[in-house]
Amino acid sequence: MSLKLEHVNYVYSPGTAYEIHALKDICLEIKSGEFVGLIGHTGSGKSTLVQHLNGLVKASEGHIYFHGEDIYGAGYDMRRLRSRVGLVFQYPEHQLFEVDVLSDVCFGPRNQGLSREEAEEKAKAALVMTGLGEEFYHQSPFELSGGQKRRAAIAGVLAMEPEILVLDEPTAGLDPKGRDEILDQISLLHQEKKISIVLVSHSMEDVAKYVGRIIVMNQGEVLFDDVPGQVFRHYKELEQVGLAAPQVTYMMHALKEKGLSVDENATTIEEARDSILAALGEKKPDC
Repeated sequence: MSLKLEHVNYVYSPGTAYEIHALKDICLEIKSGEFVGLIGHTGSGKSTLVQHLNGLVKASEGHIYFHGEDIYGAGYDMRRLRSRVGLVFQYPEHQLFEVDVLSDVCFGPRNQGLSREEAEEKAKAALVMTGLGEEFYHQSPFELSGGQKRRAAIAGVLAMEPEILVLDEPTAGLDPKGRDEILDQISLLHQEKKISIVLVSHSMEDVAKYVGRIIVMNQGEVLFDDVPGQVFRHYKELEQVGLAAPQVTYMMHALKEKGLSVDENATTIEEARDSILAALGEKKPDC
């Protein structure tokens, strides 16, 4: 399975005074089982890009292939694509509208043609995966906390059993505890279900901790596309486009400049700890 973009361009309000070239010659591929972080400054094009992944927005130029099929081809089933490539918006209120949580999560499977009983079975399994138990089934989704609304929105997409889950800033506005809970749950889903994840985030620490690949957007173009350690080596270039590397990156480079033989490509606290202990000749502690 793969989702492949070839020379994708997108222009808002073409031919007017408000014309904006939001995406410029985007070529990339999301492969089966990947956990990808998509980062960029506000206005970099990342939200526009993810809306192309399930056909919500159509490219001005270029092609997008899912399982080798051009999604812009004549007769292509766009409805089925949107059940295979699930998109969770930044604000869950945009996706929650039913009278209770269970009905809301059932909406996608019912729209796929499943019976009420089949839809409820998938909805309940999805709610378990996102940490919402039976006590939430008959609550109004609008009475949930911010973190719970995000869990419900994610469950609504998971109930359709997508192959790719795209999350646009799923932790926006949450406190640190809520942010960690959501991201830990997403990471667990990736490990257990082996689905591909595309995570849009502003937090360098978050993407460094969870993802295996980072795509950096800048002014509608892909600036970097690599594993976290390699991307954050370009921390000075990231700063020039309004981003920053994790604090660990700056610390490790500073230690390297001081003469300590550490791995400056370490991106998490755990990696930094191990590298520093090794450089100091100390035994790695048992964990």
